[in-house]
Amino acid sequence: MALARWTPARDIMSVRDEMNRLFNEFFGRGGGAEEGTWFSGAWSPPVDIYETDTALVMKAELPGFSKDDIQIELKDNTLVIRGERKREDEVKEGSFHRMERVYGAFQRSFLLPTTVDQGKVQAVYKDGVLELRLPKVEAAQPKRIAISG
Repeated sequence: MALARWTPARDIMSVRDEMNRLFNEFFGRGGGAEEGTWFSGAWSPPVDIYETDTALVMKAELPGFSKDDIQIELKDNTLVIRGERKREDEVKEGSFHRMERVYGAFQRSFLLPTTVDQGKVQAVYKDGVLELRLPKVEAAQPKRIAISG
C-alpha cells in the first residue's frame, strides 16, 4: 500500500470549490441547475446615462451580442431594453472547469423625462456597447440670449 502525503491546503481548496458550486447552483449561475431556480438566468447589463445640452445619452455594455439579439422599445416615456445571451452550443456544460459569464434573458426599463423627442431617438451598437441618443425637444434645450446695447 502506497502512502499519500496529506496536504491541508488541498482539502481546503476542495471544500471552497464545493461551496462555490453549491452557491452558484442555488443562485442560478451555472453548475447545471438553472432550470427551476428562483434566480434563473436573471442578470442585468451595466448602464450609464448622462445628459448633454441637446440629449440624454444611454450606454449599455452588451458584449457578445449581435444587434439582432437586442430589442429597444419606447412607449409613454418608458424606455425598455431587452435581450438574451445564449450559451455556446459547442461546449457541454459538464466540460466547464469554471463558469462565471452569465447567460439568459435580461430586461431594463427607464422612465424618461417628457423633454425627450421620441421620434428622433438613435441607437448604435458598436464594440459590445449599445449607445442610445435621446434628443431633447427644442423647448427643453438651453437657449443663448444675446445682450443688446
